Amino acid sequence: MNVANKTVLITGANRGIGRALLEEALARGAKRVYAGTREPLHHQDSRVIALPLDVTNASQIERAASQVDVLDILVNNAGIALYDNLTDPETVERQFAVNVMGPLKMSNAFLPQLKRSKGAIVNNLSLAAIAALPVVPGYSLSKAASPNMAQSLRALLAGHGVTVHSVFLGPIDTDMNRGMDIPKSPATLAASGIFDGLERGEDDIFPDPASRQAADGWRNGIAKGMEREFAAYVPVGV
Repeated sequence: MNVANKTVLITGANRGIGRALLEEALARGAKRVYAGTREPLHHQDSRVIALPLDVTNASQIERAASQVDVLDILVNNAGIALYDNLTDPETVERQFAVNVMGPLKMSNAFLPQLKRSKGAIVNNLSLAAIAALPVVPGYSLSKAASPNMAQSLRALLAGHGVTVHSVFLGPIDTDMNRGMDIPKSPATLAASGIFDGLERGEDDIFPDPASRQAADGWRNGIAKGMEREFAAYVPVGV
């Protein structure tokens, strides 16, 4: 899936990795980039079209889907991470609403366009999807659910020519990680690595130096083996 001359939609496109993905898509020659944001976004490039979009708002998702007639790549990037200790269910539910249900609702809403283009769904996750980061356990829970969702969608949509990709990000220098005193990769490097992995056709993308250390273990581990085995149970024609 080469980005050049493609139409891309990126959620959470106003800052951090989302904004870096927007700029990277333009640099790679995207035909059009829909920028889904909760705040107004103005961009000097005429290829960028701002979409008011809160991924927890069903009416905004429906409106966005009606405005986008052609779509090749959906990047589910919007996410939140809240410090918690799992004692407040509402805090956990809020993170699931954005990090799990948001991408699922977006994917379902834009499936007609993606099936027509035989496009791609890209879900931005975290290494916390593989092992919990205890200072943000609710976030870790939500991200751990996301690879399972991607595996299911990957098997269910394979017959329609739609590919599904999980991005396992290490620490990136964004607002989300600002308070953590650890080595971080720039968002521009992450964005470049995400589109590189997409263009190589990688199911699971490890786009930065920290995440790449986990790539072989994940790709050659039991989870991937079982994913391939279980995919065979999907009836032909689904």
